[in-house]
Amino acid sequence: MTISKLALSPVQSFLKRSFDFLVALAGLMAVWWLILIAYIAATLDTRSSGFFIQSRVGKGGRVFKVVKIKTMRPDDKTTTTVTQSGDPRITPLGAFFRKTKIDELPQLWNVLLGQMSFVGPRPDVPGYADRLEGEDRAVLSLRPGITGPATLKYRDEEEILAAQDDPERYNREVIYPDKVQINLQYIRDWSFSGDLRYILATVLG
Repeated sequence: MTISKLALSPVQSFLKRSFDFLVALAGLMAVWWLILIAYIAATLDTRSSGFFIQSRVGKGGRVFKVVKIKTMRPDDKTTTTVTQSGDPRITPLGAFFRKTKIDELPQLWNVLLGQMSFVGPRPDVPGYADRLEGEDRAVLSLRPGITGPATLKYRDEEEILAAQDDPERYNREVIYPDKVQINLQYIRDWSFSGDLRYILATVLG
């Protein structure tokens, strides 16, 4: 399948990538110590590696390894990739990391490498973005983001899913299609100032 022609212009892409690289580099230099502390704490808390590393679908459909601070204890009996509020796998410390977004900090490395952006669609596990068709595949013209309009709209996604009888089906049939449309509109309306507003809204909570 080919990716839709709906995409950022070369100039927009260059501006977006330049900002990502410079800010990610500065960010890693500023918070590396916090990432290290969180990694050690998560290692002790989960009794496993403090980094959560998982395959995600990135720009152009290419798969990459996203890095986050681990917030859950391993559970071989659970196979779902959908996380709900009150998920018993989430540790108390992990809940704190998720609430404060400390678990997201290692993704600065993904941004620095060019696998992610600060603003864009959230990186999905295989089985979602890689199955998009037609114009919807324009979502793959962007690097996945740490935050974005869809992320902000569904900041309470875990609580929403916890209220559903079939969380995986609701995510697949309701939330995910809505995110795709939000992200397509984000591409159409993209501006550098808009990205700054999304980042500010994320930081201010």
